[in-house]
Amino acid sequence: MSINWKNHKLDNSLTTSPVATDSIKLVFGASGYIGSNLVPYLTAANIKVRACSRHPEVLAAREWSGVEICAADALKPETLPAALANVNIAYYLVHSMSAGRNFGQLDLEAAANFAKAAAEANINRICYLGGLVPKDASSEHIVSRQQTGDVLRQGTVPVTEIRAGIIVGPGSAAFEVMRDLVYHLPIMITPRWVQSKSPPIALDNLLEYLKVAPTLSETANQIYDVGGPEVLTYEAMMCILAQVAGRSPPTIISVPVLSPKLSSYWLRIVTSVPTNIASALIGGLKHDFVADSSPLRRLVPQQLLDFKESVQTAFDAERTAKTHARWTEGAFNMRKGRIDYSYYAKHVAGSAIANSPLKPTWQTITAIGGTNGYYAYDSLWRIREILDWMVGGPGLIRGRRHATDVRIGDRIDSWEVVGITPESNLTLAFGMRAPGAGVMEFALEPITDNKTKITVHAYWHPAGVWGLLYWTAMIPLHSLIFNALPKKIAQRAEKLASKASVN
Repeated sequence: MSINWKNHKLDNSLTTSPVATDSIKLVFGASGYIGSNLVPYLTAANIKVRACSRHPEVLAAREWSGVEICAADALKPETLPAALANVNIAYYLVHSMSAGRNFGQLDLEAAANFAKAAAEANINRICYLGGLVPKDASSEHIVSRQQTGDVLRQGTVPVTEIRAGIIVGPGSAAFEVMRDLVYHLPIMITPRWVQSKSPPIALDNLLEYLKVAPTLSETANQIYDVGGPEVLTYEAMMCILAQVAGRSPPTIISVPVLSPKLSSYWLRIVTSVPTNIASALIGGLKHDFVADSSPLRRLVPQQLLDFKESVQTAFDAERTAKTHARWTEGAFNMRKGRIDYSYYAKHVAGSAIANSPLKPTWQTITAIGGTNGYYAYDSLWRIREILDWMVGGPGLIRGRRHATDVRIGDRIDSWEVVGITPESNLTLAFGMRAPGAGVMEFALEPITDNKTKITVHAYWHPAGVWGLLYWTAMIPLHSLIFNALPKKIAQRAEKLASKASVN
């Protein structure tokens, strides 16, 4: 694994000198859905890739081989020159839907900054992935995607814009909403948008367009719509998805009273797709979408998968995905290898600063559980274990192989060690009975020789509505525990460091 990355702080310089070549492809927004799939797709074709995100630690967890990683933020123009240095083609894949209100304005500001920086870096092409735009488009999500392309074209660097509708692949927000609905609700009372039509495109087909199109001189300053070989209603797509999943097609009752806004509230209950993203998408589902892919297909010929083939390919990709040693969004092994467990996770975290070196802080983390307990609110952990035992779970099977040492596969009470990066990360999989898959991850970051930042993450991939309700019910306790846990770890680490210095 080659990762040119030193720490989590965003700055305006690469951690190593950029490669002196004009063949680097920059994937800007590499931590997003398309970016995280485009990076390995390009590298598989022996293309040199620089992956860029505001959060390089997220990219590091992907463990991409031979990929240069950098940190930059389009809303911070001073961070862009280093990211764009020696780049030939830049894929612009960022959007601000997850920011909630005013995401459209943020998108335009970011695009203007990027276009200016790309011109100053003298790159050859920007490739922008936008969305299909119906003639009567009114939702902020659709209008923002269209305007972002317009702003990028106002710069001097030629832009190739590819507009897609529903993308069929693990992690696609629209696909994940449909998957959650199919797996979680045998009977659905849905708004009328389930009768709207769209030409879904397989992720692999889209990635091939993205790989080839910006390299062609004919595509400079052109806009291309892309879609699959079928135009389907969302109801038809969900029925096909159910068929591929081996489930009975859901009974869908369409009613006119659920507006897009009300639909977004309803989706909070039945899907784990982030609410801001789901809400932005829902606003555009009242439209029918069409795409004439023939202009780009003539330039980039390929066999397009139909929706059924696309869904099967998506499921197969998950089953054959690599095993991750750290939690990443949608990682199949972190979801217990279950296709019916939600791709997107619920998340809570807490952090603290320990006035102790890295080594004793790491020793404190690896000693958790067993006779040491869980440091913060240990009685609550014990109550949860008893409740698990009462329903036939392993809650009261306590203990560990070694008091402080950890290995992959170790059991720490009802947890399993699934990932270790010494003195950096420890990842534990939840083993008690619950409707979903849980992960607890400890991350350390040295600040100085005698000061360490501790962050504890809890991730939950719900299994259906019951999994979402379970998470909701546990929010007060999780907030309490994961706010206190890193502080307690810091206190113990400081005592351990003090004891070591006296000895």
